[in-house]
Amino acid sequence: MSDEMLCIDYRRLESVYGPLAQSIRRLVDLSIRTEADPETVASAKAKIDSAADELSASARPGPFGVQVTPDGQTIAWGNAVIGLRNPVAPPLVIHHEPDGLVWSEFTLGAAYEGPPDHAHGGVSALILDHVLGATAHKLDRPVYTGTLTLRYRRRTALGRPLRAEAHIERTEGVKTFSVGHIADEDGVTVAAEGIFISPKT
Repeated sequence: MSDEMLCIDYRRLESVYGPLAQSIRRLVDLSIRTEADPETVASAKAKIDSAADELSASARPGPFGVQVTPDGQTIAWGNAVIGLRNPVAPPLVIHHEPDGLVWSEFTLGAAYEGPPDHAHGGVSALILDHVLGATAHKLDRPVYTGTLTLRYRRRTALGRPLRAEAHIERTEGVKTFSVGHIADEDGVTVAAEGIFISPKT
C-alpha cells in the first residue's frame, strides 16, 4: 500500500472510531447522571455488555501506543488527554502557534467531577501536564515530565468553556521549562510550571 493510501486509510479510520468513542463518552456521562429505574438500567447494561463482547472479538492486546503516518502525523488515539479513540479523554485538540504558544479550548462534563460541580484537581493536572509538555515535544525528540508544579487559584467549573495554554520559558540543555494555565471567562483557575526532559540519544 502506498504512503498516500495509508494516510487516506487513517483518515477513514478516524471517521469510524471517533464517533464510537464519542458515543461512549455520552454513555459515560449519562451513566453518571441517569435516574432510570432498575429495569431500564438492567436492560441498558445487557446491551452494553453485548456491544463490549462484539468489540472484544477483534481487540488488540495491550495499549494502542503511538503510531506515525507516512506524512509524519502522530497518531496517539489511546492518549488520556487527546486520544480520538479514548472515551476517557475530553478529548483536547492541541494548537501550536508560530510564536510557540500551545493552546486548547474544551469543556469538561460530569465524568471529570471532583468537588460538586467542579473538575477534579487531578484532571486539571493531567491536562496541564499534556499542554505544557506539548510546548517542548517534537516528533523526532520526545520529552518526559520531570516535575509539574500546580497552583490551584480557585475551582474549575464543569460545563463551562475552558482554555488551557502554555509556552516555553527557557531551555537548559536537555531540560525545557514551560509555564501555563487553565482559565475560564473569569480568569485563571489553575497555574502550572513544568520541567520536561529530552532523553539523551
